[in-house]
Amino acid sequence: MPGAFEIPLAARKLAETGKYDAILCLGCLLRGDTAHYDVIVNEVTRGIGQSAQETGVPHAFGVLTCETLEQAIDRAGLKMGNKGLEAALAAVEMANLTKAVVGRSSLVVGRRAVSSQPSAFSKTPKPSLPSRPRKRPR
Repeated sequence: MPGAFEIPLAARKLAETGKYDAILCLGCLLRGDTAHYDVIVNEVTRGIGQSAQETGVPHAFGVLTCETLEQAIDRAGLKMGNKGLEAALAAVEMANLTKAVVGRSSLVVGRRAVSSQPSAFSKTPKPSLPSRPRKRPR
């Protein structure tokens, strides 16, 4: 893709297909001498977060925001760990969490995640959860 500014749109388009359990957003922004860096950082961050919230598909943020090229290289796998790998692991963890919490019976409709499970307002009662024995106070 042309640059970091395009990451949120690409992530949203992928999420909207319904084919992916998580979206991994990787990129790098290097600070220059203008305020352009701050504008792009803010918009990329906002756009990725908004896409995740509105689609219900987890988005892992792996966009490096660095002062220098040396710092970017260090954060991409040398002295300061591998931030891309960390984002990938977060994507897998969030995909598993989403499946465990929401299950496959959920749909994304418009801007809200809607579960096909019966609600408190439906005529079909929800199955009750088994009760756990309570601990006695000491």
